[in-house]
Amino acid sequence: MGDAQGIVLVEGISDQIALETLAARRGRNLDREGVSVVPIGGAQAIGHFLTRFGLRGSGARLAGLCDAGEEEVFRRNLELAGFGSSLTRSDMERLGFHVCVVDLEDELIRALGPASVEVILGSQGDLGSFRTFQKQPAWRGQNIEAQLRRFMGSADRRKLRYARLLVETVDLAQVPRPLDRVLAHI
Repeated sequence: MGDAQGIVLVEGISDQIALETLAARRGRNLDREGVSVVPIGGAQAIGHFLTRFGLRGSGARLAGLCDAGEEEVFRRNLELAGFGSSLTRSDMERLGFHVCVVDLEDELIRALGPASVEVILGSQGDLGSFRTFQKQPAWRGQNIEAQLRRFMGSADRRKLRYARLLVETVDLAQVPRPLDRVLAHI
């Protein structure tokens, strides 16, 4: 990472897996390109990484991906790190920092559609567990997209596994904009 020409800062490991999987599907070899996808361990850590790799840091080309709920944390820290002031989402995108509407899983579920995601769950032996999850009082009556998102996020290993599987399955013409744009930037 010290000699990386490009660094993509992401909140967690599932984001890293999704971007690396997408890059491979697009025929890109991030290692050969000198690009590292770095999970920062949550949005609150972005300031440290912007200092380490940003304008006064390594000098590598930077990009990032965050959930909508963390957009303000990313924006504030980009401003504190000298990337601009009063940044809008468009400004952040010009800098290479993209926001997932809710989160990565939501973006992928919408791109694939719930029926396709259920097929993937079935292929992994998780459809029965998902049906049981849907019957829980807190989730009964919720829309299926929210149920799928919560189910995938309810276990770390599940979230990591499905990040790869969803990206492997999505039509390359339907890749969610934030994922496509962050890779295009770097």
